[in-house]
Amino acid sequence: MMFSLPRRLVLGLIGASPILLLTQNLFGATILPTITVSKDPNCGCCNGWVEHLRREGFAVTVKDSTDLTAIKQRLGVPDSLAACHTAEVSGYVIEGHVPADAIKRLLREAPQALGLAVPGMPSGSPGMDGTPQTYEVVLFGKDSSSVFARYRGTTAL
Repeated sequence: MMFSLPRRLVLGLIGASPILLLTQNLFGATILPTITVSKDPNCGCCNGWVEHLRREGFAVTVKDSTDLTAIKQRLGVPDSLAACHTAEVSGYVIEGHVPADAIKRLLREAPQALGLAVPGMPSGSPGMDGTPQTYEVVLFGKDSSSVFARYRGTTAL
């Protein structure tokens, strides 16, 4: 008995790029890449953000660090965009309380950039308690930045 794969699957595998940022399993579900989060071991809001990512389907590896400044500098995070934790995913830097939906969009669109940032610690952003406030997710590069999205809590505006 000969086993054969469905034609669509074979054609999809042939045309698949080896550097796909988002992939699908055989059942069509999106497989998200692992995010590595560097955070202070005593930060509760960082733990809240990690849980937000996990609820949204990301696998997360946590690295506790007492020298986050060195990590931010190594990854090129501008001081003006610094927040309480720094993450890496598929070659991008994620700084601060960036909603999972914005990260998924970044991975889908794959712009030329270093990454995304939510400066500071906006109330109601993923991992932060309090009344949700409106805040910006910034797409940044080595020498430039622009607004990537606006959110209120975890809802895009």
